Amino acid sequence: MKVGFNFSNLLGTVYCSGNLIFTPDGNSLLSPVGNKVTCFDLVNNKSFTFGFEHRKNIARIALSPQGTLLLSVDEDGRAILTNFVRRTVLHHFNFKSVVHDIKFSSDGTHFAAATGRKTEVWRTPSYTEEREFAPFVKHREYTGHFDSVNQIEWSGDSRFFITSSKDLTARVWSLNPTEGFVPTTLSSHKDSVVGAWFSKDQEKIYTCSRDGTLCEWQYTTKPGQEYDEEDMDQEQPERWYVVNRNYFLQNNAKVKCATFHKESNLLVVGFSTGVFGLYELPEFNMIHTLSISQNGIDFVTINTTGEWLAFGASKLGQLLVWEWQSESYVIKQQGHFDAMNALTYSPDGQRIVTAADDGRIKVWDATSGFCIVTFTEHTAGVTACQFSVRNLLFTASLDGSVRAWDLIRYRNFKTFTAPSRLQFSSLAVDSSGEIVCAGSLDSFDIHLWNVQTGQLLERLSGHDGPISSLSFAPGGSSLVSGSWDRTVRIWSIFTRTQTSEPLQQQSDVLSVIHRPDSKQLTVSTLDGQLTFWEIENAEQLGHIDGKKDISGGRKTSDRMTAANNPATKHFNTIAYSADGTCVLAGGNSKYICLYDVTSGSLVKKFTVSVNLSIDGTQEFLNSKNLTEAGPMELIDDQGEASDLEDRIDRTLPGASRGDMSARKVRPEIRVTGISFSPTGRSFAAATTEGLLIYSLDNTMLFDPFDLDVDVTPATTLYALKEEKDYLKALVMAFRLNEKYLIHQVYESTPVDDVPFVVGSLPRVYLSRLLRFVTAFIEEGPHLEFGLVWVEAMFENHGAWVKENRAECESEMRRVVRCLKRVQNEVARL
Repeated sequence: MKVGFNFSNLLGTVYCSGNLIFTPDGNSLLSPVGNKVTCFDLVNNKSFTFGFEHRKNIARIALSPQGTLLLSVDEDGRAILTNFVRRTVLHHFNFKSVVHDIKFSSDGTHFAAATGRKTEVWRTPSYTEEREFAPFVKHREYTGHFDSVNQIEWSGDSRFFITSSKDLTARVWSLNPTEGFVPTTLSSHKDSVVGAWFSKDQEKIYTCSRDGTLCEWQYTTKPGQEYDEEDMDQEQPERWYVVNRNYFLQNNAKVKCATFHKESNLLVVGFSTGVFGLYELPEFNMIHTLSISQNGIDFVTINTTGEWLAFGASKLGQLLVWEWQSESYVIKQQGHFDAMNALTYSPDGQRIVTAADDGRIKVWDATSGFCIVTFTEHTAGVTACQFSVRNLLFTASLDGSVRAWDLIRYRNFKTFTAPSRLQFSSLAVDSSGEIVCAGSLDSFDIHLWNVQTGQLLERLSGHDGPISSLSFAPGGSSLVSGSWDRTVRIWSIFTRTQTSEPLQQQSDVLSVIHRPDSKQLTVSTLDGQLTFWEIENAEQLGHIDGKKDISGGRKTSDRMTAANNPATKHFNTIAYSADGTCVLAGGNSKYICLYDVTSGSLVKKFTVSVNLSIDGTQEFLNSKNLTEAGPMELIDDQGEASDLEDRIDRTLPGASRGDMSARKVRPEIRVTGISFSPTGRSFAAATTEGLLIYSLDNTMLFDPFDLDVDVTPATTLYALKEEKDYLKALVMAFRLNEKYLIHQVYESTPVDDVPFVVGSLPRVYLSRLLRFVTAFIEEGPHLEFGLVWVEAMFENHGAWVKENRAECESEMRRVVRCLKRVQNEVARL
């Protein structure tokens, strides 16, 4: 089995904090998710997450106007410069201060960063004639504000920029010394200035403050002043004056964010009540207002064409893109706002289901990364979920019910309950999908129901402790249960006697799982052991001591080192690989361990997160953060905040779970669920950070011909006839998209070279090649030649096609239809 799994995507969380930005073409949206950045392609309905990680949650991101450089800054001011196209990290840099905003200039030559009360302007790293050794060169530093800078906005010609601050003013600065220009202070507001923007012609400036005031400034003589004829002859002094003042009047709601689109004169404002308003300037006409969240909107942005508005609300982790002209959502995504408990892949591997403490069940598309549907029928935390062979989903919850879901009609069609109120914590479904059973930590019995009738068939008693885990054999012969009474029992529930055989363990059982061939069993216990049992003879085949492998990560409040902490030294969740040769295990630490079953050796260790905003990601605590009153992270300094809204503490006293986004209690890193995809080429892990996907096929598709090569029909034919470089000729023909050229290259390729050409072909062109080859088989006379191409394609790229079925679905249907037609015609002969 291949074990070169690498991080490929992050699902389950769509927005945490910070700002959102659209790409220059306006089709994709970048969102900071914890310490990573996710890109949502809104046109092709896909998403991907960049591979780099910050050491803290990301505070601000910026993308150059050319769409090539991505700059992301975390809460401590540490920045990472990334090549956006290639997704590779270019440089690490430290601003040594908290960065409140960062923006590239309109021409992309400079970027400005608001570091506290100062504004720093840096030159953008570029390919100049003399190659720069230092990627970041500071251009100038601007001081003058008396409080932290909230926002930076560049003018259209990149000669000036305007900063808005908490000191109730906005200031206009020039990038380079300009004749006749004096840095200007715009002070007319009575509250912190949220944003300031130039109009398209740069004749006006708009400023907006938290109390809901919008001022329009113009460079003119004092408005409202009457001059007599003598004064008119003298030249009157001109400066920036407020010519208009407007109010949003939103019932004491504070303005949390605002943005202005110069080309269409649109102003979008997000309020603390979850309402946003869309206004047309300079007339201040209200186009519409809409409530999109129960909590405040943290950030709003607008794409280059001015059609789509993107909103982020961090309290509930919501991300919305709204098309204001048609008044419809482009995307409306929300992650779980509580800890994830379990996950499972659908039998075809196209979907992943997650269940969480917030009582919601979410179905995610594995290829696009978007949430398809959310079920909210459970009234308490959902603890387990599993698919049956008929593509039915079963979930168990702390509300005392087990529910069955139809994923074609997206509805709950059966609910199973016990005679007494129990909180179900484990679940298993037999291979035929006829029997479902659940276990609880309140009772020592296992409950069995008939799926068709919904009737409680049996209560299996025999354990002396709470049931922690259940597993049906994939072959359907037996049910295995693990309990805190230090035993694993194998139940023969389909025989007349219904006997159970106990297998004694050394410690409390946390998880049991069958191998895909039903012949072997893996048990995880509280002492960090993984034991392997043969089911037929009830013999122990081997064991792995994983205490030292899984242990790691010291929490801020821990009184002992990471190496001595028993809380992290066991596996809560285990999963077999598709071929049964490896076991994947995770627990209350930042590691996921992959073991080889036969040798018992550790094959690979995955680190879930290095985010210091989450507890348990450090091996050693930093002594400079320890004070006489305890660790600095645990000292509540909320009462010292400058704004009244930030000082008020609305959380319940002593609440340690629930509102994780408030970060009142630091979330702890843990892996609550692991599942291999049915194909075995990827696995998913439910963690505190979100749903992490690790894959074998996450190498980024790079097409070398997308570089500036002289691609013409003449050069294509030259590569074909003179150079005999069939691969190059084929790709160039695809680039030109000329059917006669593709046909010529296709028929000129020797049969012996077909496997080499197809094997080296960039996967970007694979679906197009499939389409053309099937068309040529149907239309042309060369039947066997076409079948050689099809065979070579599936031999070289079959695994990728299977994994990305959604992308190649239409091409695959054409191939099947074409081959059936060929088969029928040959049969007639």
